[in-house]
Amino acid sequence: MSLFNPWVLLGILMTVLGAFGSGYYKGGEDENARQQVEIASLNAKARDTEQAMAKVANTYGQTLRKANDVAKVKEAKLRNDVVSGKLRLFIPVKAPDCPLQAAPDAPVAVGDNSGEARAELTGQASEDLIAIASEGDTAIRKLNSCIESYETLRNMK
Repeated sequence: MSLFNPWVLLGILMTVLGAFGSGYYKGGEDENARQQVEIASLNAKARDTEQAMAKVANTYGQTLRKANDVAKVKEAKLRNDVVSGKLRLFIPVKAPDCPLQAAPDAPVAVGDNSGEARAELTGQASEDLIAIASEGDTAIRKLNSCIESYETLRNMK
């Protein structure tokens, strides 16, 4: 039997190709198994991060709810004080060009902004002003909570 026999050459060629083919197949299977382990590890890490982020979001949500509850109590007290007349709201108005001179011996009220013309708001205007301020405060609290939550989550990575 000669080495140059076509059947021998074909046998050698088939053996070499079989070895390469089985190595390629085995390597593909090993790589697939390694990738599955890595994917499982990354998924577990992502779940842990997600749970931590959810905990942070819940904490900020509870803080925001508490702050909103405190603000609602203060708003209700303010509204009751305005309705009962215990508190009156004033706005500055433009003084006339020729203001009346007060008597020099007239007593000046404590805390009075002497020389400033003021007008008292009506009940409805006071309610509207309190409502606008309350909505603005609520929006600001939400925005600040959102910013704090974002910063905390961004720094978690």
